Amino acid sequence: MNTLKTVLHAASVFLLAALVTPAFAADKPLLREGKKTLYQRVLTTPGCEIVSAAGARNGKPQPAFSRFYVYERKQSGTTEWLKIGPDSFGKTVGWMNAACTVDWKMQMTLVFSNPANRNPVLFFESRDKLESIIDAPDPSRTLAPMWSTLKKQQHVPGILARDPEYVVDIQKKFYLLPILSGEEVMSDAGFRMRMLNVASVSEKKEQTAGTSSSATTPPTTSGNPITTPPATSGNPTTTAPSPGAQAAPAMLKEFSASVVFVIDASISMNPYIQRTQEAIRKVYDQIESEGLNKQVRFGLIAFRSNVKAVPGLEYTTRMYANPNEVKNSKDFFNKVSGLKQANVSSTRFDEDSYAGVMQALNDIDWSEFGARYIVLITDAGALDGSDPLSSTGLNASQVRLEAGKPGVAIYTLHLKTPSGAKNHASAESQYRDLSNYTGTNTTLYYPVNAGDVNEFGRKVDALASAIASQVKSAYLGEDAVGSAVHAKTTATAAPSTALAPTADAQMLRDAELIGHAMRLTYLGSRTGTEAPAVFKAWITDRDLISQDVPTVDVRVLLTKSQLSDLYDVLTNVMQAASAGKMSSTEMFDQLRSLAASMSTDPNQIRQGNTTQIKDMGIMAEFLEDLPYQSPVLSLDEETWSSWDVLSQEKFIRELHSKLRLYQSYNNKTSDWISLAPDSDPRDFVYPVPLEAMP
Repeated sequence: MNTLKTVLHAASVFLLAALVTPAFAADKPLLREGKKTLYQRVLTTPGCEIVSAAGARNGKPQPAFSRFYVYERKQSGTTEWLKIGPDSFGKTVGWMNAACTVDWKMQMTLVFSNPANRNPVLFFESRDKLESIIDAPDPSRTLAPMWSTLKKQQHVPGILARDPEYVVDIQKKFYLLPILSGEEVMSDAGFRMRMLNVASVSEKKEQTAGTSSSATTPPTTSGNPITTPPATSGNPTTTAPSPGAQAAPAMLKEFSASVVFVIDASISMNPYIQRTQEAIRKVYDQIESEGLNKQVRFGLIAFRSNVKAVPGLEYTTRMYANPNEVKNSKDFFNKVSGLKQANVSSTRFDEDSYAGVMQALNDIDWSEFGARYIVLITDAGALDGSDPLSSTGLNASQVRLEAGKPGVAIYTLHLKTPSGAKNHASAESQYRDLSNYTGTNTTLYYPVNAGDVNEFGRKVDALASAIASQVKSAYLGEDAVGSAVHAKTTATAAPSTALAPTADAQMLRDAELIGHAMRLTYLGSRTGTEAPAVFKAWITDRDLISQDVPTVDVRVLLTKSQLSDLYDVLTNVMQAASAGKMSSTEMFDQLRSLAASMSTDPNQIRQGNTTQIKDMGIMAEFLEDLPYQSPVLSLDEETWSSWDVLSQEKFIRELHSKLRLYQSYNNKTSDWISLAPDSDPRDFVYPVPLEAMP
C-alpha cells in the first residue's frame, strides 16, 4: 500500500501538470502576519460581490461563506479592496470590498451535537455577556428566564439565536459554522470550556442577500452584521418550532431502524450466538404481529481474528445478513443458519472486533434507516490498531469517530467470562470508548458478569425489544417533537412496561434517550433544518448548566498538503519515540536533529533550548492556532522519561492509529469539500474531528 505522502505527491504532480499554467506558478497569496506558510483568507458575507477592478460596482454576487485567498490589498479612498482567488495556486478572479468579508485565521468549523441530552445553545451578542454566565455561581438562575422567554417566541436582549431543535446532518448537508477566534476558560464550577466567536448564515439569508446586485456591504444593526431578527420572531429562525414540526408525526410513519449484530464467532461463543438468535426471533414475532416488519430490519456480521496467522479460522469477518437485503424473519434466519463458533483458537485472546464493526459501517447502506444500531457481542478485547494482526489499523476512538459519520450507535455487550479475567479491564476500557455515543455523550457499554448466559439473554432481549418499541412509538406519532427538556424527562422516567421487568434499568433509559436522539436527527433531515441565521456571535462548546456535556464538535478543515504535512510530522515523532523507548535523550535528540535541519537557526535547536515538541519548529503552523491542548505538542523530555515502557508504547500505538486514520481520510475522495467556486482540488478540505488531531 502506498503511504499517504506518496499518494499525495503523485496527485499533486498530476494536478500541477493539468491545472497550473506557468503564468500562475509564481503568484502566491499574501502571508498572514508572523507566518511563513499560512496565507490570508477571508469569508464572504451576504451581499459580497466580485468586481473587475478596485472601486468598481455591479459585480457578481457570491454565496455567503465562500472562502477566498487574499492576493493583494489596495486602498481606494476610505475603502479597502481585496484582490482575491478561490485557491492558493495563483488563480485570481477579481476584487472584493474588504468591508463585506471576515478574516478567517483558523480554518475550523463547528457541528452541533444532538440536542436530545442537553440544553439549547445560545448565541450571545457579546463575549462579556457569555463570560458573566460562565463565571456565575449558579448559571441556571440567569438562563432559566431566557429560555422561558425564547419558548414564547419573544426577543431576549443580547441573544441573537439558539441552535435548531432538530439535528442538522452535516454528512448530508455540509454547513459552515466557522470559528473566528477562541479561548479556553475555567468555569466557576471547575470545568474547562471554550468560548468561541463564530459566524453563521442560513441558506435563506444567503439567497436573499444574493438577489441584490449593487450592495457591497451587508445590512447592520448597531454595527453588528445580519443581526436584525425576522419580523416573525424575536430571535432569528430558531426560536420557533423547527420547519415541519407540525408534520412530524406523519413523517415518523416512515421512520425505521436497522439493528446489526456484530458477533464474536471464536471458539466458546456458541451459547451466545444461539441466545442472540433467540432474542431476534422474539422481536421478529412481536413486530410482525403488529405489522411493523418494514420498520425494523436486522443484520448480522461475525468476526474472528487474522486468518493469515491461523488459516483454520476461515474468515476475519463475514456478513451473514445485510439489513438492506433481508425480506422477513424467515429470510433472516435462512441467511444466518450457517453461523457457528470457530473450531480452532486464535493466537491471541483478543479478537478483531473493530474489523467486524468497520465492515458494518462500510458495507451497509445506513441511509435508508432513521435509527441505526450496532450491537457488539464479545467475550474478548479488541486487537489494537498497532497490533500486526489488526486488519483495520484503528483503535477504539478512531472506530467511534467513523461510526459518528452515519450516526450509528454502538452497543457493547461484554461477556466477562472467567477464562478472560486478565483481559477484562483492558477490554472494558476499549469498549467504553468505542460505545460512547457522541450524539448524547452516553456510554452504551454493558458488562455481563461471569458471562452468564441467562443474564446475557435478559439484556439482549431487553435491548432488542427496547429498540423495536422506540420505532413503534415513532410510528404511532408519540414523542414526535423533541426537545432537551423532554429528553431529560424521558431519560429519568420509569422503563416502559412493555419491556422486560428484570432488565437493567439503565440500559432501558439509555435506549429511550438514544431513540429520541435518532428521531431528532431523522426529523432534521426530513424537514431540511438549517444552522441558525445569525452572523457573528459568542457560544461555548459545553452546556452552560451541565458543563460536562458538549454542545458542539469541532472540525479542523485541512487541505491535502496540510494533511500530508501532519502525516509526515507524526511519522517522524513516532519513529523517534520508537527509537527512544528506553532513552528519552535519544528520542529528543532525533527530534532536535530533525528540527535543526528545518530551522533557520539550527544552533539554537541543537543547544537544547527547546523543552517541548511544540517549540522545536517541526509542527505545521496551522496547529499553533488551534484552541486545544495537544498531548503530542506539549510532550517534553522530562515527561517522556517519567513514563514506563507501557505508557510509552500506548503513546506510540495512538500515533500509529491516527496515521492509519489520516490515510483513510485521504482516500475518501467524495468527502473532500470545496469552500469556493472553481477552487483548485488541492485546496479542497476534509473536516477532521478535533479528537483526531495530534
